[in-house]
Amino acid sequence: MYKVVTAYKRKPGMEVEAFQRYWLENHAPIVATLPGLRRYVQSHSLLQGYRKADLPCDGMSEMWFDSRQAWQQALADPAAAVVLADERAFIDVSRKVVMPVEALVIKDGAIPANGVKNVEFVNQRPGMDLHAFRAYWRDVHGPLASQIGPLRRYEQNHLQLHEYGEGRPAPAFDGLAITWFDSTAGMKEGATTPIYAATRADEANFLPDGHLPFIVTREHEISLRQAPR
Repeated sequence: MYKVVTAYKRKPGMEVEAFQRYWLENHAPIVATLPGLRRYVQSHSLLQGYRKADLPCDGMSEMWFDSRQAWQQALADPAAAVVLADERAFIDVSRKVVMPVEALVIKDGAIPANGVKNVEFVNQRPGMDLHAFRAYWRDVHGPLASQIGPLRRYEQNHLQLHEYGEGRPAPAFDGLAITWFDSTAGMKEGATTPIYAATRADEANFLPDGHLPFIVTREHEISLRQAPR
């Protein structure tokens, strides 16, 4: 399956609750009409995340197609033009980030019912070779982080290699680290463990200095029964 992640920021002046309601109730049924769409998930940032400051994004969508060609065909379909036109009703289009990714399951656990999903936006360490970065993240850091006790599932989403290359703009992010927990309390419990401390210390080997942008979300699986094809 070919996966496409899109990060969204709400329109300036729009309340988070209004953004989330429109996205789920109005926009989702439109996206569900895209031909070739096999699965569609919205992840909404938890409202408590805004208590101290605004977040880097207000949520992300994940869409699955059979192949890159199927995704491109969907983008060329008239239904995609309707989707893009509707986005202007609730998102800041200038801050939209589209990421075709290769999803790698590091810890293959079940997604907990009504659990929380932590999404970290990942960039390679400056000066590090891209392939070395991807290999270290996958083969060294991933197995280490997967040992955090309360962590239920862990996926790395590496930006597709065709998104790099001469003549293309530098990607906003090189990937996403996605982890699932039973609750925010479970996340906090995991952050007190020695394995978590070792995981954070290891980040200096392949990530930029400082904290990565992240959001804590809850998933909404969207029914595709409305899709006409």
